Amino acid sequence: MDHQRPKIRCSVGVTAYNEEANIGRLLDALLNQHLRAVEIGEIVVVASGCTDNTVPIVQTYAAENPTVKLLVQPRREGKTAAVNVFLANAQEEICVLESGDTLPDEDAVEHLVRMFADPTVGMTGAHKIPVNTPDHIVGLFTHLRLRLEHQLCLEIPRLGEMIAFRKVFDRIPLDVAMDEAFVEALVIQRGLSVRYAPDAVVYNTGPTTIRDFVTQRRRNHAGHLYLKAKYGYAVSSIQNQRVVKVALKELWGALQLIWTLVLLAVLEAWSRLLGWYDFAIKKDRHVVWDMAWSQKTDVGAERQQTTAKDDLRPTALAQKP
Repeated sequence: MDHQRPKIRCSVGVTAYNEEANIGRLLDALLNQHLRAVEIGEIVVVASGCTDNTVPIVQTYAAENPTVKLLVQPRREGKTAAVNVFLANAQEEICVLESGDTLPDEDAVEHLVRMFADPTVGMTGAHKIPVNTPDHIVGLFTHLRLRLEHQLCLEIPRLGEMIAFRKVFDRIPLDVAMDEAFVEALVIQRGLSVRYAPDAVVYNTGPTTIRDFVTQRRRNHAGHLYLKAKYGYAVSSIQNQRVVKVALKELWGALQLIWTLVLLAVLEAWSRLLGWYDFAIKKDRHVVWDMAWSQKTDVGAERQQTTAKDDLRPTALAQKP
């Protein structure tokens, strides 16, 4: 008789500072996750020095949902301190950590946590997607940077915003600003693997001004440099050769697109010139068409061939390290 494999239980921690605009939607998204092999044992919100309505909103959810728990830090002591509060109170071996200014896709927790069925996996990370549209230069920068980061993560993970990990440590040193990177270092130090979960999508809002973009990238890079200098761990994004390799690949794709668009424009212009010649000079209205014989194929057969090729194409999951 077959027995159903027990679900993998996890504790979800949310670090929040003045997140009244997003915390309700975030809790709704976590409470309504589509789960199959995974079970959320608790959702712990650590509210740090909030001066808005974050705490009352979470209290309302906690009163209606026993899964939701609220822990309040009177003063804002930094994200690392908030993460340590979560670690001290998390009941499950598998922990999911998410920032209060993000939103998980409906299957994000499932895709992140189900990987821990493999006992060698120590940490997993989600695929970050910005929600602000790239209709201005900074939004375009954010989309491009996260696209490059996604390609880099398919080769070697660089995790952040939403991660899951085995609780093989009790706390993170308070001098570490990049908590996700330090968790990555601790997990690898213990001989466990780090995996990227491209199907575990988490949405966030990127910077909308040049100043904020530079501020974010500046503090992140300084934190990564400190982590490398003091603890000897370099995240993948600080390894310039890998970043350049991925960037050149994206640049080559952009150049191919530009060449294709130029060729398309030339062919369209030539076709319109010939059409004008037929109409104005030859007086030919093409009532009886000159046939484009390459279009005369079995459309159903072509569709089947295309579908078969798509089925054989490697998926994002097959590319992960």
